[in-house]
Parts: sequence; structure tokens; C-alpha cells
Amino acid sequence: MAETMKLGLDNLSPAPGSHRDRKRLGRGPGSGQGKTSGKGHKGSMARAGHGGPGGGKPGFEGGQMPLARRLPKRGFNNNQFRIENQVVRLGDLELLGADEITTEALVAAGLAHGAKGPIKVLSNGDVSRALTVRGLKVSAGARAKIEAAGGRVEE
Repeated sequence: MAETMKLGLDNLSPAPGSHRDRKRLGRGPGSGQGKTSGKGHKGSMARAGHGGPGGGKPGFEGGQMPLARRLPKRGFNNNQFRIENQVVRLGDLELLGADEITTEALVAAGLAHGAKGPIKVLSNGDVSRALTVRGLKVSAGARAKIEAAGGRVEE
């Protein structure tokens, strides 16, 4: 009886005939794909980049003025002015060990980044000891939990 081999990364191989070598284009006349590399002569399909009708440049309409340029620009987008807060959880402040929580303390502990915008403490988790939070934004729920534990929030 033939012993079956255990399947492992060292003895994997594709099934015979399932793997076909890629075409090596532009490697001389002997390869069968030399000179024009199977693209024929001239035309958009022979060019690099633009793949002819229906393919290639997104929004290209055959030289007609594209829809995105025909329509007027309208409205206002606030994205460039939006301020994104860095979120710190209340439970993480409990693990910090310090009694006074400031921006510098959070950056030193790796809970916030110094140059990524304002830091806001959210009420995820619980706090069991008195903490003084100084110079940070604090959500209403987090403020209630900090004050219930005997701490205080200073803006």
C-alpha cells in the first residue's frame, strides 16, 4: 500500500497543465510576439495608456466636451475647513496612572498625536478615581463620569 504524503507548503505544486507561461511581448521575431507585440499597427489600441473606445481614460467622450466639464460647479463643501478631533476613551485615562490629564501627558503615553488636531475625551469606559482633565475637549457623558468620581474638568 502506497504511503500518503502529508500536504505542506514544501510539496505544493500546480496540477499538470493548469499553469500557462505569460506572453513575453516584444522579444524579437522568433517569439511570435515581436515588433508590434500583438497590437497591430497604429490606432488607439496600439498606444500605451489609452485603451481605445470604452477603455482607458475615465470620462473621455471621444473628444466631445466631457459631462463633468459641461455642467456648472454648484454648492459648498466644508471638508477643507472641518476640524477632526482625536478621540481618547475615558477608560484609557484610567490606565494612564496620572492624576492630571493634559495634552502633553496623552502624547507622551501614545494615546494622541501632537500635531493631528484637538483631543476630545469620550465616555467609553469608566473612571474610578479623581482625575483633573486640563485643556482638553470633553463630551457631556465623560464630564459627568469624571465629576461623579470626584474629579474635575478645566477647559
